[in-house]
Amino acid sequence: QVQLVESGGGLVQPGGSLRLSCVASGSIFNMYAMGWYRQAPGKQRELVAAISSGGSTNYTDSVKGRFTISRDVTKNTVYLQMNSLKSEDTAVYYCNADVQLYFWNANRYIYWGQGTQVTVSS
Repeated sequence: QVQLVESGGGLVQPGGSLRLSCVASGSIFNMYAMGWYRQAPGKQRELVAAISSGGSTNYTDSVKGRFTISRDVTKNTVYLQMNSLKSEDTAVYYCNADVQLYFWNANRYIYWGQGTQVTVSS
């Protein structure tokens, strides 16, 4: 019913930048919070950044001052601008969204994208 498609990952040198995008499509009446998570090999998935429908943001401590999350409500798209990348940022990055599908049903569902690989290496 709802698909999230990430793009923008790749290989970058330490200190470089990448911009991730995630577009949501499908049966969407209202989109609440959207977020970016990441999972490095052998580690649990962790929240990187999230943004509410009103634009409030929060970040994990390790990316504060380097990453910026933003969204375009009209396009159901969330972005993650990543600057000053470090080797420890290497992971698969996933976006997710908290979605209400129909105006007549207040239930909300969490959807995930398929992930995009970010590799920071010289």
